[in-house]
Amino acid sequence: MARVVEHGQTDGVRPGSLAARAGAPAAAPASGARPRPRLRRLRLAALPGLCAALFLAVVIAAGVGTVPIPPFATAAMLLNLTHLVHIPRSWPLTDELILTQIRLPRVLGAALVGGALATAGALFQGLLRNPLADPLLLGTSSGAALGATVGFVTPELFVGEWLGFSFVALLAFCGALLAVVLVYALATRRSGTPVVTLLLAGVAVGAVLTALQTLVITFNDRLGLRVLGLYYWLSGAINVQSWSQLAVLAPLIVLAVGASILLAPVLDAFALGEDMAAHLGVSVERMKLAVVALAALLVACAVSISGLVGFVGLVAPHLCRLTLGPRHRLLLPASALAGALFVVVADLLARTLAAPTELPLGVVTALAGAPFFLALLRRAGRAYQW
Repeated sequence: MARVVEHGQTDGVRPGSLAARAGAPAAAPASGARPRPRLRRLRLAALPGLCAALFLAVVIAAGVGTVPIPPFATAAMLLNLTHLVHIPRSWPLTDELILTQIRLPRVLGAALVGGALATAGALFQGLLRNPLADPLLLGTSSGAALGATVGFVTPELFVGEWLGFSFVALLAFCGALLAVVLVYALATRRSGTPVVTLLLAGVAVGAVLTALQTLVITFNDRLGLRVLGLYYWLSGAINVQSWSQLAVLAPLIVLAVGASILLAPVLDAFALGEDMAAHLGVSVERMKLAVVALAALLVACAVSISGLVGFVGLVAPHLCRLTLGPRHRLLLPASALAGALFVVVADLLARTLAAPTELPLGVVTALAGAPFFLALLRRAGRAYQW
């Protein structure tokens, strides 16, 4: 019992924790029971360091474009927007308009997409106890793709708009949520929702929805240039045209990420197995539903402005787990910041590597993230703990 708790919580059992209430003995100060000083310093500096790196990435990404804006001017404009400081304007007014009305909404949208996908990935990996769990696993990608395809093939929906969102984005949002609802309903029995059944139902529903999407495209041979638009949507691209879109999505994503962090003790308990989590006082089925609902909402918000961007929800949580350990109290916020940083940089590369042609964001995230992730995984070796 002591060994299981030690692997599930690297800092040992604290008074008042789930394991302590179950009567588990506190971890002895033996070798490996406490984090090494270097690891402890890394954990303390992780969140401030990621915040600083994200701000730097936003400054660089917002300043790069056809009209370059100096980094110091970009940083000054961003700080002025917070209304916490006031830096006298020494830059052209046109630069400020370009930054605030064109570039900044897209860059912040990329950060929101990355944070949402990475948090959803960490939630699914913690719930399913599967290192290959991805936020697009439980049919969300197929449902979003089918909804977007219906929007692309229907002329009235293709040109429609509501609250700054195209009907294609709204259909993708609804498709992702409905797919998860269907998967969860099919996997649930009177005795509960087994993790294996949830995974298999997600695979089956995803296959059916993908087949339906193919049929919709096959029977609509008058798409013309809209086929190219659908292809780019499926490959991923940040599509934020105005602040009104961020005004709707940002509160949803921030609240969902905050609620996810509150579930960190529950996910730590799930790491010990469902039976042990129930023994520690966790309402297993209710918490499963809460985790799936939060992850589905995060993914749906992300795909509504980015299309299908893969690899983010798989890479960011693993990188944080490899470097910071498995405890979700730190893992979840670190994953959100790392995912936001990753997508901001990837979107910058997508815009600039082949300018004026823009590369699909999903291609960049896979090509840039996979080698780095594999190198870190190889370096960690057996030290990687789930």
